[in-house]
Amino acid sequence: MEWAEKLADIQPFYVMEVLQRAKVLVAQGRDIVRLEVGEPDFPTPAPVLEAAHRALDRDQTRYTEAKGSLVLRQRIARWYGTQYGVDISPQRIIITPGTSGAFLLAFGIVLNPGDRLAISDPGYPCYPNMIQLLGGVPVRIPVGPEHHYQLSAPLLLPHLSSGLRGGLITSPSNPTGTLIPNRSFAEVIALLESEKGVVISDEIYHGITYGEPAKSALNFSDQAIVIHGFSKYFAMTGWRLGWMVVPEEAMRSVEMLQQNLFISASTLSQQAALAAFECGDAFQDQLTIYDKNRCYLMAALKELGFIIPVEPLGAFYIYADVTRILAETGLADAQTFCRLLLEEAGVAVTPGLDFGQFRADVHVRFSYATNFSAIEEGVSRIGQFLGQKKPAPLPLEV
Repeated sequence: MEWAEKLADIQPFYVMEVLQRAKVLVAQGRDIVRLEVGEPDFPTPAPVLEAAHRALDRDQTRYTEAKGSLVLRQRIARWYGTQYGVDISPQRIIITPGTSGAFLLAFGIVLNPGDRLAISDPGYPCYPNMIQLLGGVPVRIPVGPEHHYQLSAPLLLPHLSSGLRGGLITSPSNPTGTLIPNRSFAEVIALLESEKGVVISDEIYHGITYGEPAKSALNFSDQAIVIHGFSKYFAMTGWRLGWMVVPEEAMRSVEMLQQNLFISASTLSQQAALAAFECGDAFQDQLTIYDKNRCYLMAALKELGFIIPVEPLGAFYIYADVTRILAETGLADAQTFCRLLLEEAGVAVTPGLDFGQFRADVHVRFSYATNFSAIEEGVSRIGQFLGQKKPAPLPLEV
């Protein structure tokens, strides 16, 4: 049996493979410190669970309309007013099966076969795979520390002559945890829209910032497509619930795609998610813990020889350069480092290979969305591992 040729261009999601191997080792009795996966190490808040129980007791398990529960869309619209000071009609919001479902819908309404969409490199690994699956062409634009690992108008400008359907901004970023500066955000949107391009803004890590809150693309344009969800800030990963905000004229197209691809998002998850907006104190407590983890891990990694040129001000990731460590240990690349760190030291981290091509072989991503004691233990094990891998100093000549 031969499968579709387009699958040859789809790359694996390496962090999930690291996660799978970590689970195998745990099943074998190994103690593994999990710093690889971007999943909050917090239980779903009790009010959310209680809302789900009530929905089950009332047998609220039938399909909602394709756009999602009107009550939930109205609540999200109010949230935009409170969080960002923007007035969004519930009629521009569609509830999706996770943000993955939202991206399939967004790429589905934006891309014709061969259309080019700019994405940052490094960036979230599923973007290029989804774009290619739907017939588009991901245009990977290298972004380094000097760019805050974010797209900018000057970086996009050279690509306009060869045609861009639009660009995708992720702020805070996965894997780097950086935010796009407000001025740069406005310039990117203005540039793309002046060329009749589309801006897609991935805002799934909004709410998890350390300092100034992140701006939404909706603060700069009502034509942007915004994608958000309940997985990260709201600590509801397994509930698989997201949403998107689209221009009013695109709503009918999105609705028809949703009807055909997904019918609707999970009714139970929608009922539960209503309660998430009443749990602000719990989420603020989580943010305090994340910040403590961030500050400790960033300082500890630098002490161990990792290079972190830009302070991550959002999400729960640190994207670290291992050039110095590879030179000192003689290890070939970041993939080898991650594999041996897991197998020998029992610490799971993600190789940069998962996030693109630009200097991927000398970067790794740490997730600090776990408890502080696990991070302390992970740092200790990494230190021991590096001590074992570094060659012994040559004896002094007498």
